[in-house]
This record gives sequence, C-alpha cells and structure tokens, in this order.
Amino acid sequence: MIWNSGWKLAAASSNAGILGLIGAGSMYPEVLREHILKCKAATKKPFGVNIPLLYPDIEQLIQVILDEAVKIVFTSAGNPASWTAQLKSHGIVVVHVVSSAKFALKAQNAGVDAVVAEGFEAGGHNGREETTTLALVPQVINALNIPVIAAGGIASGRAMLAMEALGADGVQIGSRFVASVESSAHDNFKHMVVNANEGDTQLTLKELAPVRLLKNKFFHDIQDLYRRGGTTDDLKALLGRARAKRGMFEGDLVEGELEIGQVAGQINAIKPVAEIVTEILSEYDIAKKSLIKP
Repeated sequence: MIWNSGWKLAAASSNAGILGLIGAGSMYPEVLREHILKCKAATKKPFGVNIPLLYPDIEQLIQVILDEAVKIVFTSAGNPASWTAQLKSHGIVVVHVVSSAKFALKAQNAGVDAVVAEGFEAGGHNGREETTTLALVPQVINALNIPVIAAGGIASGRAMLAMEALGADGVQIGSRFVASVESSAHDNFKHMVVNANEGDTQLTLKELAPVRLLKNKFFHDIQDLYRRGGTTDDLKALLGRARAKRGMFEGDLVEGELEIGQVAGQINAIKPVAEIVTEILSEYDIAKKSLIKP
C-alpha cells in the first residue's frame, strides 16, 4: 500500500470499525511522524503502522514509532528477528507479513504476535514462491500456534468468508482500499484500477523484489528487457528511483510503476472507506447465511 495508505485512509478505516494501517514504506521519518500525529487527531480508534524492514531509514522509523507510542506494528520485507524484541519490549503488538510457511515459522520463532500469510494474488511486493492464498493459508495455519491473518486476492465478503473457512483468524485487505476516496493514490491510478480487467496485472521483477504491476508501457519495457536478456543491473537501471511514486502518487500511467493485486478486476467504483467496509461486511453476512441449510 505504498503511496496509498496515509493517515486519511488509516483513520477512515479505523473509524469504520476495522484496523487502519499507515503504510510507512514511502515515508521519511519526519513524514511518518506527521502522519501518525494526524491519524491520532482523526481517530480515537486503534490504528497501526506497516513498516518494511529493509528500508534504509529503518532505525529512525522505528524510533518515531516508539516516540509516538504506536501500539500496533506490521513488519514486512525483512528479518523479523531484527526488531520484534525491541518493539515488544515497548508493549507493541507485532505482526509480520510472510509468503511461505518457512518464513512464517521464522517469524513465530522471532516472537511476533501474529503473521499475515500473503498469497501470490497480492499487489505490491510479493513472494518468489508464487504460492496462492488458497494454498498458503492452510499450510501456515498448520505450521504455527499463533494467529494467522489471510491476505492476497481478498476484496469481498465472500472472500473473507472463504478465508474463515480455511481457518484464518482475520483478513488483511489492500487493493480494494486503493480505490477509495481517502486513499492517497492519484486519481489517475484509482481510475485505472477501476477500469482494470482480469489478466491486467502480472508478477515481475523477481530478480529484485517480486512486484505485481498493472500492464502499462513501463511494464512492457520490463518484459522487452527480459526478452533481450537484460541483467539484474539492467533491471535496476530501468527501474531507477521513485518509479512507484511517479505512477501511484503522481499519476503517470505510462512510465510509472503501478502496483495492485489481481482483485483489481473486481473493483468497479471509487467509494468512501466506510461504504466499502459496510458492503464487505454485508456481503459476508449474506454469504454465510446462504451456506446454512434449513
């Protein structure tokens, strides 16, 4: 949810009755502090921060989280053993995002309170194993004795019910909230998500960090480089800097990196967060009742 989940989306989500998360991956430390303070002012409900552990300013970002007494932290893209103990020593609930049962076990051993099992369908950075959510979640549940939150390809109440049937303790939803009024994404990107169809996203850049992208000129430039036998250095040069910001935040639909999940094909309108949450929960209730035979 880099460039999508700022304080407005996090606060609106928490106010709607779910747990909002500030996506810190795109933020400098003082920018994160500003978002946390604004989120505190906008909601009295719990909210958290998602922080990729491989980012260069990680020590300063962690310090901001401690300074501002954030109570819930979701970590991703790195070794949970690096920071989990320190975060928990400050009374913080720590949840780590994983793409395999192997990494889920490492997270549990590191002392996290729960994991997010995120399948191949997810947007943004993804697992190299390409394990789908339907296959991943049961394997992670079977391997752990801590709560498991399902993610990847979930944008509806029916999908939420399916994850409950698999044994998940909860779900994490990202892509559906990209196309929300409160998302910090550029309107160009939101409308492209709404207009996306089945098959309009693909996982790529596995040599750097696997990422699921909408197919635009930049995506096709990547595929052309692969066909020409491009090296990892060639891929890095093509990616450059701030490519994701250019696409999702600034709205460049041609040269920008446009990260979104496969569920983009199911999203057909930009709506307020509260309305999206109501629709998902209503659909969940209807789907659950439909399974109960008289």
